[in-house]
Amino acid sequence: MRIVIAGAGEVGTHLAYRLSGEEQQSTTLIDSDKELLRRVQRKFDAYTIVGDPTKLEDLQLTEVHDCDLFVSVMPGEAENLLACMLAAQLGAKRTIARINNHRYLAEHYRRFFGSLGVDQLIYPEELAAEEIANSFKHPWARVYVELLNGAFVLVGVKVRKGSILVGRPLSWTKGLDDKAFHVVSIKRGEETLIPDGQTVIEHGDVVFFTCLNKDIDLVRQYCDKDLRPIKRVVILGGSLIALRTVSKAPSNIDFHLIERDLERIKEIEDEIPSNVKLYDGDGRDLNLISEIGLDEESIFVALTENSETNILACLAAKRFQVAKTIAKEENIDYIPLAEKLDIGTIINKKVIAAGNIFHALLGSDTKSIKSLTIAHTDVAELQAKSGSAITERPVKELDLPKGITLGGLVRNGVPMLIDGNMEIQPYDSVVVFCTNTPMEQLSKLFD
Repeated sequence: MRIVIAGAGEVGTHLAYRLSGEEQQSTTLIDSDKELLRRVQRKFDAYTIVGDPTKLEDLQLTEVHDCDLFVSVMPGEAENLLACMLAAQLGAKRTIARINNHRYLAEHYRRFFGSLGVDQLIYPEELAAEEIANSFKHPWARVYVELLNGAFVLVGVKVRKGSILVGRPLSWTKGLDDKAFHVVSIKRGEETLIPDGQTVIEHGDVVFFTCLNKDIDLVRQYCDKDLRPIKRVVILGGSLIALRTVSKAPSNIDFHLIERDLERIKEIEDEIPSNVKLYDGDGRDLNLISEIGLDEESIFVALTENSETNILACLAAKRFQVAKTIAKEENIDYIPLAEKLDIGTIINKKVIAAGNIFHALLGSDTKSIKSLTIAHTDVAELQAKSGSAITERPVKELDLPKGITLGGLVRNGVPMLIDGNMEIQPYDSVVVFCTNTPMEQLSKLFD
């Protein structure tokens, strides 16, 4: 597969890096900024072209007429849409454009742009907002993802010595009378493990569970986490992500939005709903935090464009014993630091966007794919085809590639956890977890 990426910013560079590990794919990165491309080449081996993706003659240098996927993730929305239109006219088989306006996600806009050659629209801020708002449902979890139309959930939980699971091998959980979960991966330090029955859960591990939606409270109890009602969410930074988060969250939550830029306050004060109180100030100011009234029934979310500010603000908020802290960290190098400082949920736009784009690489039988910020893991929902390798024998006899595990499936509308004796059947929708696994390996299993 040939892929052309327009834009060597954070999203484009991260996507190119992820794709560089795919053996069966050729990736070209085009940008008009020579310095950005030099930085890319210093980080990893990439084929780059200096050029303007909105000019036909420059696009032709990428041999876009022969590409299977064209992705435009430049900062400007109009430039991305135009680049995709031109790429489609030149012969690109599929195009994806990054946008900065949530209104374009409406179906009539999608159809309109589709008629012009833009096959898919991606709005990273919208995807990040969805993830943040979703995390409010279960603040005791660091990661919460609904899978297979809500039939399953994935929760990532940091377990400590109070949990009955700590110090025990996973095989021990088979003897639980009410076991209704499957451990699919473990984040230990900076390493992500695909566990087996002999893997022992340790204090400080972030353990990823799959379970039926109705059984999520059992996971909470085994992890020894408190169930706290959430009455207040404090957000630092009046960004697009902040506004979209508010729009997606339950209306019974009281929001307190802190923004230090007076011009930005003027821009957004007429857009915010009645359940949002706006403050002019710095979220690291403990006096302001005390005035707002942070407590154990509050969530603190830091969404400024500065990663250091977000970390420091969350650390300040933790002094008030808040139920959860969430930090947007656009610098991947800061994510391990944020984890060591026990920042709860970490949001990275480019990781989230990459997962959305990977969906296009796996074909029409992929329902969705999500990239987990803290675990270097992709979670894909795939449908098994008749005669595919995944259906040939029981799960325990499958020669699954290293770094792949199966989390659950839906068969004829019925959700089921997967055990070693189960046989995947054609048309089953399966949740697959993969760590550092090329996308083509997944395709081979299910095609």
